[in-house]
Amino acid sequence: MFEIIVSVMGRAGYFGTFLLMLGENVFPPIPSEVIMPLAGFLAARGTLVLWLVIVAGTLGSVAGALFWYWIGREVGEERLRRFAERHGRWLTIEGRHVDQASDWFRRHGGAAVFFGRLIPGVRTFISVPAGVARMPLVPFLGYTLAGSLPFTALLAGLGYVLESQYEKVGAWMDPISWIVIGAIVAAYLWRLLRRR
Repeated sequence: MFEIIVSVMGRAGYFGTFLLMLGENVFPPIPSEVIMPLAGFLAARGTLVLWLVIVAGTLGSVAGALFWYWIGREVGEERLRRFAERHGRWLTIEGRHVDQASDWFRRHGGAAVFFGRLIPGVRTFISVPAGVARMPLVPFLGYTLAGSLPFTALLAGLGYVLESQYEKVGAWMDPISWIVIGAIVAAYLWRLLRRR
């Protein structure tokens, strides 16, 4: 996986970083905790420029958040609740979870978006309740950008600083990445079977 991501970003440059971060936010098979440090690594090697990597990664992250915001806004709370009640077992959620998330979001609003963008796992889906609650687009973009920028900058900076050691890191990152993906799938299946 390490070599695949390095190859994509090496060939596609900043646009590749943007697309990988967009894809990670829409459907997170490869975490940003892998993508952005590798982009920083390429910047340290002189293939890319660090600040442009951070801009590309942040814009990709915000674009992915917009996708989920749009889904939440288009579907709406009532339809989302009905969907959760009918098909929620596949997502391991229930209709009451939709109500709880909506109530929590209405209480915390912008802070939820900002801090949610900093938390792995939450950062991908925090945009859905923002859309469901019909949070105005400009504040949503502002909070999303404010939360995404330091996160992507930190990860890219770590890759940049670790440049001399990064190829060694890559040797053990591949098996760890597959283990993390396997653990996510296993946790999903376990929750699915437990609910049934």
